Amino acid sequence: MKKLALGVVSTVAVSGLVACGGADEDVLSVGATNVPHAEVLEFAEPILEEEGIRLNIQTFNDYALPNMALVEEEIDANYFQHIPFFESEIESEGYDIVNEGGIHLEPIGLYSQDHDSLDDLPEGADVIMSDSVADQGRILMLLEEEGLLTLAEGAGIDATIEDIEENPLDLQFQDNVSADMLPQAYENNEGDLVVINSNFALDAGLNPLEDSISIEPADEDNPYVNIIAVRGEDEGSEDIATLIDVLRSEEVQEFIIEEYDGAVVPVEE
Repeated sequence: MKKLALGVVSTVAVSGLVACGGADEDVLSVGATNVPHAEVLEFAEPILEEEGIRLNIQTFNDYALPNMALVEEEIDANYFQHIPFFESEIESEGYDIVNEGGIHLEPIGLYSQDHDSLDDLPEGADVIMSDSVADQGRILMLLEEEGLLTLAEGAGIDATIEDIEENPLDLQFQDNVSADMLPQAYENNEGDLVVINSNFALDAGLNPLEDSISIEPADEDNPYVNIIAVRGEDEGSEDIATLIDVLRSEEVQEFIIEEYDGAVVPVEE
């Protein structure tokens, strides 16, 4: 399958989505990160063709770009982000984009080269985590669940390091690392604990279930569901609805379960 460069789509824009001139099938351009999003879309591609939709997949490595590309009409939808990140982008950038539905969850994992268990962490251990504000509350809540710290009451998913009330191991946080660089920080053994998003772990050849020393519970109450986002003007689009139906189909859900063995979990809505 040919992957198109950012902004290069050999189709004609029609009503916010793209349609192939003179063809009977619609062309839908979707931006995604490599793993697992683009892989899931690639699996879904022939199923969508049966529904009359030809899929163009554009891959991104930088979280800042897919929403920008969506707003600038270089793609019709994107599939890469969880809900808190999506909401933070709208708040900070003023994007007119909408959540059309959740597809899967990627449990975040705690990794260490030197320690086999969180119980082995020394006093003053270095914790390296994403610079994404939308992920930091998630990480801190996971560390709280593991008994490593206590957050201020009600801090929740918006928690920051400043909300830590008790830190018995005097954990030292490095929170200025780009999410895509976290696997490299782990491989270079730059900290006692490195917190890595599952998509970047998988892309780096790590198995989140086997290589992490602790992993986030993947339950129905987890707010970090990865979604399909579109421009506000395309909310309710028939082609997007078909895309979501296919991605939530039993066939695609079984692919996700078998391919990622619990490191990526389909959601039902």
